[in-house]
Amino acid sequence: MKRFQTRHIVKATVIAALSVLTLACGYSAKATPPSAGTVPTIAALSPPSATAGGPAFALTVNGTNFAGKAVVNWNGAPQATTSVNGNQVMATIPAAAIAASGTFAVTVTNPGTPGTGIYGGGGTAAETSSPMTFTVNQ
Repeated sequence: MKRFQTRHIVKATVIAALSVLTLACGYSAKATPPSAGTVPTIAALSPPSATAGGPAFALTVNGTNFAGKAVVNWNGAPQATTSVNGNQVMATIPAAAIAASGTFAVTVTNPGTPGTGIYGGGGTAAETSSPMTFTVNQ
């Protein structure tokens, strides 16, 4: 009878220990959501307009808070972008993007940063500037 009681006590102790380890290892903990990132601001576009049907061109975006890997978006689509400094980025706008006349939204997106720690929580969220209008004339 003592042998049965000893096994029962050992079994209960092992189950309790595993439960404590599961909780202590953070399986029930939630990752910290990313915090707000730095929002870029566009001050000017150069050139400010183009002619419909023209060739591809380099668009210079001047502003503030541009991250090293910031991306210029043309009507919501990311373009090949080169960072000049924290106040200037350049993007190649393909000829197909200006094939027809109209107005197009230009924005800049700073990428988010990954979280740190064992569960990857934290970091910063990607942030996008307010749009500036680029005009493609007939």
